[in-house]
Amino acid sequence: MARVRFHRRTMLRGIGASVIGLPLLEEMLLSSAVAAPAKAVASQQVPVRAFNVFFGLGIPAPLQSEGFDGVLEPLKPLRDKLLFLQNVDQVRCDESGINAHFDGASGAFTAEPPSGEAKAGGPSIDQVVRHAHYPQGLPAGMVSTLVGGTFFRRSRVSRYVHSYNADGTVAATMQEKPRDLFDRVFGQVAVEGAGGDAREQRLRRSVLDAVVDQYRFYTGGRSPLGQASRSRVADHLDRIREFEQRAFEMPHVLEDAPPLPPQSTVAHGGIADPGGEGIDITLEQLVTEWRLMADLYALAIQMDRVRFGSLTFLAAGERIRLTGDYRYDDRLVYRFDDAAQLNASGSAGCSHEWWHKFNPKKKNEALRAHAHMKMREVAYFLRRLDETIEANGKSILENSLITISTESGDGRHNDVKRELSGVFHAVSGAGGRLKTGRTLDVKAEGIDVYNTMLAALDVPTRLGQKPRDHQMVDAIRA
Repeated sequence: MARVRFHRRTMLRGIGASVIGLPLLEEMLLSSAVAAPAKAVASQQVPVRAFNVFFGLGIPAPLQSEGFDGVLEPLKPLRDKLLFLQNVDQVRCDESGINAHFDGASGAFTAEPPSGEAKAGGPSIDQVVRHAHYPQGLPAGMVSTLVGGTFFRRSRVSRYVHSYNADGTVAATMQEKPRDLFDRVFGQVAVEGAGGDAREQRLRRSVLDAVVDQYRFYTGGRSPLGQASRSRVADHLDRIREFEQRAFEMPHVLEDAPPLPPQSTVAHGGIADPGGEGIDITLEQLVTEWRLMADLYALAIQMDRVRFGSLTFLAAGERIRLTGDYRYDDRLVYRFDDAAQLNASGSAGCSHEWWHKFNPKKKNEALRAHAHMKMREVAYFLRRLDETIEANGKSILENSLITISTESGDGRHNDVKRELSGVFHAVSGAGGRLKTGRTLDVKAEGIDVYNTMLAALDVPTRLGQKPRDHQMVDAIRA
C-alpha cells in the first residue's frame, strides 16, 4: 500500500495565524521522485537556520585557556559539536564615550560599534544569513525572527537584543516573559465571551484546543501515519501543552502531567532595573525562569516555527545580587551571596563587580562560579537542540549555525583593547560547514571570523560598512 506524503505545514492548523508545527516524520520524507537518492531527499528537509546566543559579562581570556578543566566544564559534553575560538578581538567595536559593556554587546554578532543608543552598527549574522537564503521571505506561517531572553539590565537596547536588520534596527521585539514568547510563537486564540483580556482567554482555552480534532485523527486508529509517527505527534503536542501550562498556569492539565509551578516572581520591565542599582534574585528563580524560556525557544525551533533570531541569558553589564547554592553534577560548586561577599549594597553589591575585580594572579572564585553557572545554562539550551535528530541523521544543533558570544574578554574598563580582546566565541557546525570538536587559536578580528562563517554558508554579503581587506579565517571551515 502506497503511503501518502504529507507536508508538515498542512497537517495541523490552528485558528487564524496560529500554526502548530511538527517534528519531521518519515511520511514527510517521501519524495515525489521515486528514484531520488535518500541523501538528496534528506538535504531538502534540513532548513538553513542561524541563531545568536548571548550571555552577559563574558569570560576573561585567561580562564578560556583552561579549557574544560575550568569554567567551560558544562560545555564538555557538547565539545564534539562545537568549535571553540580563542583570541577573537572586537577592538574595532569600541566607540569613545560609550559604555564599554554596551560596545562589546553591540559588537557581538555584528562586529561593528553601535550607532547611537538604540541601534547596532550593522546587521547581525543571523539576519544576513536569513536574507541570503530566503530572499523572498520564509514559508507562510513562520515567525520571521524570534528574539527572547532572561535579563535585567535594561539601559541601551543592544545590552540585551542581539538580532539586527541591515540598517541596525532590531530585527524583532524582545520577548522577556515566557507567556509573551509562547504567544509570539503560537499566536493567540480568541474565545467567545472572554472579551479582550488575553490572560482570561488563556485560562479558558489552550491554543491546542483549536487543533484537537486533527490531533485525534492523526494519533488515532484511522491515522494515515505509521505507529512511530503517531507516537511522535502525540509526544510533540503533549510537550507543547506542558510548556503552555508552565507559562500560563492553566487550570486544565493532562493526565500524568507535571505539577504547575507557582507564578513567576522574577521582575520584568522597568522594575527589573530600578535606577540601574540591580535587583536581588535567587539562583532558583533565575534558573527556573531561564529554563522555561530556553525550553520554549528550543521547541519553536524543533517545530520549525522559527529559523532565525537570538536568545539572551543575562544582559551586558548585568546587575543582579544572586544568592543560593550552585551545584553541578551533584557537587556543590559555590554558595552565591554577592552583596554579602562584596560587603556592599546597590550596584556595588552586584555580580558584575567580580568582573571589574578580576585579577589573573588571583583565584577569582566568585567570578569563576558565576561564569561556570552561565555555561551550564547555555549548555542547557544547546542540549535541547541536540535532542532532535533530523532527516540527515544529525541533530538540530549540528545542522544549525549557533553562534555563542558575549561582551567582554576581560572586564576591566581601563584598557579597552584588553577588554575587547579575546572575546569568547563558540560556534556549531552549520551542517558540516564549520569544523567542530576542537579549540582554535585564531588570532583574528571578529569581523573576519564572522565573514568567514557567512562565506561557509554561501552568503555573498559581508559585514562591515567601511572598505577593508577581508581576511578569511580558513582554519574554521570544514
